[in-house]
Amino acid sequence: MSTEVSPNAGGQSVPAAGTVAEPRTGTGPAAPEKMSRESVTIISTLLVATFVVILNETIMNVALQRLMVDLRVDAPTVQWLSTGFMLTMAVVIPTTGFILQSLSTRAVFMLAMGLFAGGTALAAVAPGFEVLLLARIVQAGGTAIMLPLLMTTILTLVPLARRGAVMGNVSIAISVAPAMGPTVSGLILEHFTWRFMFVFVLPVALAALAIGAKFLTNVGEAEKTKLDFSSVLLTVPAFGGLVYGLSQIGGGHGGQSGPGAAAIAALVIGVAALAVFILRQVRLQKAAAPLLDLRAFKFRMFTVSVLLMVVAMMALFGGVILLPLYLQEVRGLGSLETGLALLPGGLAMGLLGPVIGRAFDRVGPLPLTVTGSILMVVTLWQFSMLDAGTAVWWIITLHVGLSFGLALLFTPAFTTGLNPLPPHLYSHGSAIMSTTQQVAGAAGTALLVSIFAVVSATSGLVAGMSAAFLTATVIALAAVVLSAMMRKTEGAGPGHGAH
Repeated sequence: MSTEVSPNAGGQSVPAAGTVAEPRTGTGPAAPEKMSRESVTIISTLLVATFVVILNETIMNVALQRLMVDLRVDAPTVQWLSTGFMLTMAVVIPTTGFILQSLSTRAVFMLAMGLFAGGTALAAVAPGFEVLLLARIVQAGGTAIMLPLLMTTILTLVPLARRGAVMGNVSIAISVAPAMGPTVSGLILEHFTWRFMFVFVLPVALAALAIGAKFLTNVGEAEKTKLDFSSVLLTVPAFGGLVYGLSQIGGGHGGQSGPGAAAIAALVIGVAALAVFILRQVRLQKAAAPLLDLRAFKFRMFTVSVLLMVVAMMALFGGVILLPLYLQEVRGLGSLETGLALLPGGLAMGLLGPVIGRAFDRVGPLPLTVTGSILMVVTLWQFSMLDAGTAVWWIITLHVGLSFGLALLFTPAFTTGLNPLPPHLYSHGSAIMSTTQQVAGAAGTALLVSIFAVVSATSGLVAGMSAAFLTATVIALAAVVLSAMMRKTEGAGPGHGAH
């Protein structure tokens, strides 16, 4: 069961992850089905802020060509605006479990949106590439904190019976925002300079910061948690090394035909450092002070849901990375036309999220995830059959179908995975899910783009695209198996054992 949350009219704190007042057990009375007005305000504020920061993640992708000319840098250099952002996310996200337990909700929000707004303002006035890269890194620091903050707050404030519906709203932020990014930046670049990508985002970021400063109240009190600096240092080579190595393999930088020595070295260092990081977290569990508490994996549905999210993210990046390549390289569409072609799918995924969330609350995860995984396999298989003459309307239809399938997976996976965790693991479970999404996205991109590049070099672009999508189809078959293992989970109070 979820922890009871009462209105906080006097500005006092309400129970939060790791700070549970009057804990409930599985035999206690049911949690209230209605949320307080204050809880709705808190979650709405966090949703808007999360939408803005995630929109910013993909807004840069179609602007790299323009930036190469304006900033007078080459392709491998300008790519660091995306790679640096991704690396910062990969390093910061694993620390968010500690951050969310050590600081109050209000303090974490102000930190996250302060970093994001500051980075956005700096990017808008950046005189050259180096300052723009620094601004993107600052932005990424704020972005990395927002989604785990949102997820942890939902777990704390939302009664179990309504979590699916609220988690469905989260899908608007995590799917519509990245889908809109290329379209928004395409429209901006059509009429303005690249600086306006940040000029247009900044007022929204500042408004979210001001609203949060005025209305956001603390969800719980900060705990005195000891920070393990060795674990923090290990996150840089572990998660940073993995994401960097994978992004270099998948990026095809500098016209390389295969993975370079730097990419392979980064992957080897990343795997080795990750092994050391995991061993240290396991050892620190005895002292109850790990940076990332891996005891969340003792809950079977959490583990299954994380694996399902990994497969779904790899498939999602198949659509996000491969389809624009196909539309631009094979069909000759411009960046704005490509963004508009992919927009219906992103909108469909987000708009269906709340509906799927309410359905989850009624029927549980199994019917939704099985349907979604089968739909994902079928659409990816159809993508593998595209040729140079396939009608664009059919491509858009397939992309909407893939987006629908992913929407049927994301909300049930998030909710089913996080529901059984006890409150002291809320922030760590959210951080683990966000971290694995980053690594899975980078791995999916590296694998599929590498296959596309290798096959295209010998057999042509259409054959390369077909081989990459066929690989994605095979990977997606694992989602069907994992989906069949999904079961409805009940909330766990403090001290509950693994399910």
